[in-house]
Order: sequence, then structure tokens, then C-alpha cells
Amino acid sequence: MLLMVSHLINIGMPGMTAYAGFYEVGSPNKGDRVFISTTSGAVGQLVGQLAKLTGCYVVGTASTNQKVFPEGIDIYYENVGGKMLDAVLLNMRLHGRIIVCGMISQYNLEQSDGVHNLSVIVSKRIRMQGFVVSDFYHLYPKYLEMILPLIKACKISYVEDIAQGLEAAPGALIGLFTGRNVGKQVIAVAHE
Repeated sequence: MLLMVSHLINIGMPGMTAYAGFYEVGSPNKGDRVFISTTSGAVGQLVGQLAKLTGCYVVGTASTNQKVFPEGIDIYYENVGGKMLDAVLLNMRLHGRIIVCGMISQYNLEQSDGVHNLSVIVSKRIRMQGFVVSDFYHLYPKYLEMILPLIKACKISYVEDIAQGLEAAPGALIGLFTGRNVGKQVIAVAHE
């Protein structure tokens, strides 16, 4: 059952979000240096695998473990925002692309963190674009055509963090905002 759930997530909204953001917004090229925040999250883990399959060099972060490219970043898949975005802007390469899928560090703040390095967008001619996956649902058949053979060939894997029982739901939800979970957070409310 767990394997089947993982495949459904790959072809569901997290997978479509990874696909649309990376291919349609990011316009990757073989050899691009791709940086992904929350690489162990529901979307980030798929973006990393798609980037590797495209021939890109991939580095990602999880919680507070930050890595930097010594030669700069071509594509940044943004899931965190705030200080992470500020730091990454300084490490972008000329004509880099920033795909903005989410900014989880900002969701529960009373006042959003400021971003101080925005002038780099001009000097390095960076394209920064936000998106919502529903804007790309018309590409779902194209996505399935690409992802299903990769799943069947075991070239795509997926990590889930499964909390057992409805009573575990509040702690699991809090864990999403503190970096406690690894992969897609799932609540198993009953066993088969």
C-alpha cells in the first residue's frame, strides 16, 4: 500500500507542481546548477530528481543545513523565502532563474521578513517568477507521459513521513513549520 501511495503522490499535485515549476517556469538546460530549498519536502524531492534526470547539477537544503555553489546558481526552486531567498540572491549567476513555489518561512509571521538583496535581480538579469500549479493543469497529460515511464523504471523515488492515527495530526502539522518531517507529511487514520 505504501508504494502505491507514493506513486499516486508522484502523479498528483506535488509531482505536477515540481514538473510545472521546473520545466515550464525554470526552463532548465543540461549542466545548469540548480539549488532547491526544502529538498526533502513533498515538491523539492521531485524537483531534485527531475533536475538530475535533465543533466543538471543539484544542491538542496533541508531545515537549517545550507549549501552554496562556489560558481553560482542558474536555477533556484524557492520554497522557503525570507533569509534563504536573501542569501541565494547573492549567489545567483548571470541570467539565473528563480522559480517561486512557496515561502513557508513567512506563512505564520505577523510581519514578513524583508528581502534586502533585490538589486541583484537587475545587475545579474535574473528572472524571478511565482506560480500556482493550477495554472498548469492543462499540461497534466504531458506530465503523465513523462513521469509514468520514470516511475515504472524506478528512476523516481519518493519519501513520505507517515504519522499514525488522527491524534498525531496536530503534531505532524506543527512539524511542517519546524522542519521536523522528511518528505510528504501523511496522516494514516486507519490501517487496512
